[in-house]
Amino acid sequence: MAQTAQYIVKDHLNKIIDLLNQAYAEEWLAYYQYWIGAQVAAGPMRPDITAEFLEHANEELKHAGWLANRIIELGGTPVLSPDEWSHIAKCRYEAPSDPCIYKILEQNLTAERCAVSHYQQLCEICHTTDYVTFRLAEKLLKEEVEHEQEIEDFIHDLEFATRCGPQSE
Repeated sequence: MAQTAQYIVKDHLNKIIDLLNQAYAEEWLAYYQYWIGAQVAAGPMRPDITAEFLEHANEELKHAGWLANRIIELGGTPVLSPDEWSHIAKCRYEAPSDPCIYKILEQNLTAERCAVSHYQQLCEICHTTDYVTFRLAEKLLKEEVEHEQEIEDFIHDLEFATRCGPQSE
């Protein structure tokens, strides 16, 4: 337990730990959403897109680890049960019940936009109260924005391919 860190953020400690736990739960849900999407996806550009899904899944898992460490540094406890993740997460898990790769991309885009919003909020709250958490949230925000852009690019490519049809040689 980092007593100095707790003292510095004492007026906002519980709120920050709650927001970090919310993000922690969301990262685990995002990890699974990407991982399972990569397993069931079907459609054009599948190999490239599912490889990106697996890369994103690994990054979301890494994010969960960073968040757990920060929660513990502040004297909190990361959410201990996966049963609680969906109850505290603002960003929702969407099961890929339709294996269409375009549909799964749209679901993941919604999740990434929610994550971007969440980390922006955490940055705004922490920029004057908890510089360490601010820097973590800023790093996570940057990576989630990159994920959002990568998904938007795949969606654009799929839409372009659909409009243009097969290319002749």
